[in-house]
Amino acid sequence: MIDTKPVDPRLVDLILGNIVEGVFTVDRQFRITFFNQAAEEITGFSKKEVLGMQCADVFRTPICSQDCPLRQSLRTGQTVKNFEINILTREDKTQPISVCTAPLIDPQGNFLGGVETFRDMSSIKELRREISNRYTFQDIISKNARLRQIFETLPNIAQTDATILIQGSSGTGKELFATAIHNISPRTAGPLVKVNCGALPESLIESELFGYVKGAFTDAKNNRLGRFQAAHEGTIFLDEIGDLPLPVQVKLLRVLEHREFEPLGSDTTIKVDVRIVAATNKDLEHMVAEGKFREDLFYRLNVILIRLPELCERTEDIPLLVEHFIERFNHHMGRGIHGVDPGAMALLIRYPFPGNVRELENVLEHAYIVTRGPDIGVEDLPNFIIENRQRVSRRPKRYEQAPPGTPWNPANAALDRKGIIACLERNYWSIPKTAAMLGIHRTTLWRKVRKYNIKLP
Repeated sequence: MIDTKPVDPRLVDLILGNIVEGVFTVDRQFRITFFNQAAEEITGFSKKEVLGMQCADVFRTPICSQDCPLRQSLRTGQTVKNFEINILTREDKTQPISVCTAPLIDPQGNFLGGVETFRDMSSIKELRREISNRYTFQDIISKNARLRQIFETLPNIAQTDATILIQGSSGTGKELFATAIHNISPRTAGPLVKVNCGALPESLIESELFGYVKGAFTDAKNNRLGRFQAAHEGTIFLDEIGDLPLPVQVKLLRVLEHREFEPLGSDTTIKVDVRIVAATNKDLEHMVAEGKFREDLFYRLNVILIRLPELCERTEDIPLLVEHFIERFNHHMGRGIHGVDPGAMALLIRYPFPGNVRELENVLEHAYIVTRGPDIGVEDLPNFIIENRQRVSRRPKRYEQAPPGTPWNPANAALDRKGIIACLERNYWSIPKTAAMLGIHRTTLWRKVRKYNIKLP
């Protein structure tokens, strides 16, 4: 048997002083009792300055006043590993670190305080940032091939004054693209005025867009500038333009053609220098066919068309978006959640997200708030995400597989009830994916779903 001797206590300071990780200890009142050289280098504080100070006064993180990892260890007697937080250095600079904590208990079982080790995460954070930047355009994150093509063309589009129409379902990021176009355009020094046409009452939308003069109607006691005048020499973003009433569409057409209009109640023509970016989640061509949207206005708006894919069509972006949102939540809420565990990530990738990126953000915010960390697990996700797994597992397999040796060919899928159900099942009942597979528009698919009385999960 090998005879071992305990380390000489006089060597402990020397050993801890020569490791690359910061180490400090606290007593039961959270007063610092030890501070090694690496801790001095990472924080900028000297050992003489911090001994006897409250650790919260040295590290100054948002979670110091909450349930910090060291406090958790002292309360539960358990270790906490790899908890990422940002601290403030002596020079008030933000410093990312990864923390491990444990209680200090002597051989007799007496509770003495706690120990924390931490390491500098600056280089790792920078590497993550560089990787993220490869897939980022302004504030838009994607490695999807279709969106990357849009990223490549946006700078050229932004340099012109051509009217742009952005089509995409709710939550796909239409406003982000409009903001990006403005920010990289020659008009970036001018205003960006955003108008949600669907949120304005029909009786007010004309006066909101074009303004009015005193006496134009009962409550018009003063002149008021409209949104177009406010956007002079800048960009106006008309979101949900498909909700514009027909009379206002006529007036907007004149603005598009001549960059002029009359405020409500006035016969004075106002000239404006403004770039128009419009967006819609509706099928404007279908609305034109139904007489709900002016054909001439549609063609004026549709000079440059940008179609945004739904999140279920770009599932490869979900891990990137998850990391982005968790980093944002950590910054605002002062926690150190690492990410999402593999089981939860698999459920997020499988879920169709009818609300797209906005819904993903809301789901993650829910999970972020309820999780006890350090990773978001399946149990932290909303019930409808978990239940979606159960629905998928219960779906019949009757049409899921093609006959042996027969490759799947969408062109061979008859557009009858059986063929449509087969395609829907192959795409986990996603309307956008099924329509793309069949080579038809979503509205056409919806009509057939209703015609054949197909029940969607």
